[in-house]
Amino acid sequence: MVGGGAAGFFAAIAAAEAGADVTILEKSARFLDKVRISGGGRCNVTHACFAPREFATRYPRGERALLSPFSKFSARDTVDWFAARGVKLKTEADGRMFPVTDSSETIVSCLLAAAEKAGVKMRLNCAVESVIKNADGKFELALTGDEKITCNRLLLATGGCRAAAAGRLAVSLGHSLVSPVPSLFTFQIETPWLRTLAGVSADAEVSIPAAKLRERGPLLVTHWGLSGPAILKMSAWGARTLHDLNYRFALFANWLPDSIEEEITRQFQVRRASAGAKRLVNAPLLPLPARLWEQLVFTAGIARDTRWSALTRAQSQALARQILRSEFSVTGRSLNKDEFVTCGGVKLDEVNFQTMESKICPGLFFAGELLDIDGVTGGFNFQAAWTTGFVAGNALVQ
Repeated sequence: MVGGGAAGFFAAIAAAEAGADVTILEKSARFLDKVRISGGGRCNVTHACFAPREFATRYPRGERALLSPFSKFSARDTVDWFAARGVKLKTEADGRMFPVTDSSETIVSCLLAAAEKAGVKMRLNCAVESVIKNADGKFELALTGDEKITCNRLLLATGGCRAAAAGRLAVSLGHSLVSPVPSLFTFQIETPWLRTLAGVSADAEVSIPAAKLRERGPLLVTHWGLSGPAILKMSAWGARTLHDLNYRFALFANWLPDSIEEEITRQFQVRRASAGAKRLVNAPLLPLPARLWEQLVFTAGIARDTRWSALTRAQSQALARQILRSEFSVTGRSLNKDEFVTCGGVKLDEVNFQTMESKICPGLFFAGELLDIDGVTGGFNFQAAWTTGFVAGNALVQ
């Protein structure tokens, strides 16, 4: 197994438990680094969606390919797998599942213990420089320090192709890569009034007309622009289109997606009659956060000391439009480099997803983000790693 991340470990454990002699080769000084830092150190293990076909719809790339693997190892199987090894998961309101300890170290320790119990050999600081397939069908791996080892079956789980070079071992064995571009990123926005709201969160609908994208969900204002589940999902579905736009485009935010302009202006009329003496900035329209409401009032051109009784029809319409269609100019993307997810990797039609074996190079298997698969949030990406690793690990023993 080349790669000591989530997919590599899951494949190694599955294969070893099925009786194979397995070695994990990891080029860095620690195993499972991405598991450690994921979810802010909590590890979004999977998502509480237990119908495989529905689960597969959460992958902008890989939906059809993953149907067969998910029928073999689903999110429910993941929950049961960890529970059988003493790790209970909990479900949050948005469906994300974390260990009840809220610590990714719980997941890391579980995987390391399961691998050790199954007899998996684990080697750190062991980079694979090259690999060839000999005439006898065996794989010969050249490691750092002029060491060479051979194996009958080889699994590549080297992680996302941040650059094409990351997929070089797969390419050297005859595979081709879909060029990598970022997925799951946040938007940089220079608008001063928005940046003053860092930390504010609201349920909103965001849209990018130039990319024909629309998403609703929690929207988080940051010091650099916009983030949160709505933005991350949009960045996943539009990964290639937004890359082609050079991450420069107009984005619109609807802060009250369940309302229409006429309904909002009617609420303003009620306020004029019932709270005419109050200043607008001190009486937010619920459920808008107070700080956001204040900035929307100012951005609509309404002075701080304006009272409801003095609100003109033109101001009312301007404020309603600002609530329903705030426009921002996106000037780039921001990445959490440690949790970087890519769209791209080994072409899916070159892999048999019944077994995760290469269609080009018999005896070669794939798992995890090295494939051109990515999900809309971290839990879906981890589930793809657990599932493809489990299927590959069992298949390579056959």
